[in-house]
Amino acid sequence: MFAARRLASQLPRTRAFHASAPAFVQKGDAIPNLDLVENSPGNKVNLAKEIKGKGVIIGTPAAFSPACSSTHVPGYINHPKLKEAGQVFVISVNDPFVTQAWATSLDPTGKSGVRFLGDPSGQFTEALDLSFESSAIFGNNRSKRYALLVEDGKVKEAFVEPDNTGVNVSTAEKVLG
Repeated sequence: MFAARRLASQLPRTRAFHASAPAFVQKGDAIPNLDLVENSPGNKVNLAKEIKGKGVIIGTPAAFSPACSSTHVPGYINHPKLKEAGQVFVISVNDPFVTQAWATSLDPTGKSGVRFLGDPSGQFTEALDLSFESSAIFGNNRSKRYALLVEDGKVKEAFVEPDNTGVNVSTAEKVLG
C-alpha cells in the first residue's frame, strides 16, 4: 500500500483535458456566505445577508489598476441606470484600507452609493471560482473581472471576462443596459 502511494507521488502530475465549460459562478448559484471588509478590518460585510432584492457585484483584478480605475468602475458610478440596479458593490482582492482609498478617489462624495469591499485573502473570490493566478503582475492570485446581477441572494446573470482582465462583457453598458 505505502509503496503504491510512494510510486504514485513520484509520477509526473498532469492536468486532465476537459471539454466542459469553465466551472465559475453560474446563473442560479447562491452568493457565498463569507465576510468581506469595508473601510477597516473590523467592519465585516456578508453579501449573502446584505443584498436584499436586486444588486450588482462588480469584481476587479486590482484597486487603482488602469482599466479598473479609468473605465470599468467609473462606468458603473456614472451610469444613468445605476439607481435601478439595487445595491452595488465593487470587490477587489485588496485590504480594506486600499479599497477605501480607491472609493474616495473614484467617488469622493459617495454620492453614487456604490460600496467598495476588500477581499484580502481572496476567499470570497475563490468561492465564486473567479480567481486567477496573477503573481507575476499583482504578487498573488486576483479576481477575474466580472459583474454579477443578483436577486434574492442568487446570481441572476454572470458577466465574466473570458481573458480574466479585459473590459468588454462586464462593462456597465452591457450589464445595466
